Amino acid sequence: MVKHIVMWNLRGDSDDEKNAAVVQLKSAFESLRGRIPGLLHLEVGVDSSRVDYACDVVLYTEFASCSALEDYASHPEHQRVKRELGDLRIARYQVDYIAN
Repeated sequence: MVKHIVMWNLRGDSDDEKNAAVVQLKSAFESLRGRIPGLLHLEVGVDSSRVDYACDVVLYTEFASCSALEDYASHPEHQRVKRELGDLRIARYQVDYIAN
């Protein structure tokens, strides 16, 4: 199994704008459940700590294999989400690792 974790900071000049961005990102990624072969688990977490060094949102996913993760990256549904979110994200961090 491969775990794929992505964290973002989102665009927004006010709390309302940032909250709207969070809702849009969360909804977009959650729409991928059941649509991509090899995607075993998907959850989106929203930061509640509000510390200045925290990211706004985290995507936690599990894939059946490295090739399933590679296929996800180019899958039309994932590409749709990336286009839908456009420049909503202002910073992105990623970790992929093989779970024992």
